[in-house]
Amino acid sequence: MRATKTAVAGGLLGLGLVLAASGALGHGDVQPQPVKTDGLKPLGTEWLAENPYKGDAHAISIGASGFNQNCARCHGLEMISGGLAPDLRYLPQGKEGDEYFVERMKHGAVINGVTKMPVFDGLISQEGLWAIRSYIESKHEE
Repeated sequence: MRATKTAVAGGLLGLGLVLAASGALGHGDVQPQPVKTDGLKPLGTEWLAENPYKGDAHAISIGASGFNQNCARCHGLEMISGGLAPDLRYLPQGKEGDEYFVERMKHGAVINGVTKMPVFDGLISQEGLWAIRSYIESKHEE
């Protein structure tokens, strides 16, 4: 009887470890997805200080797709965050928000040694990233 209880306890422990590991690896090996920027003015490799596509309907459409592919898993669909990452609908607009955006794209965010946001600079083109910023600004709320 004792051997059976030990075997059951060991099996439950093993099952718990497997389930915990699968939850921790739920996102898998997530790689940034390219953002197709056809039709946007090329910007080069040096970061601009302000969003050149602000209010551009085509850029907003491209940015919506890029956001959903690369940002929504943490910042939420339609930028309605579930608490994992900041709710970007409240990010400042204009130059102040652009400066914050550039900082995060270029350097990501590491908190207590844990990467909370990866660096996207160099993985997604500047055009794609500014299109995402245009989409973010289009959903701004006070």
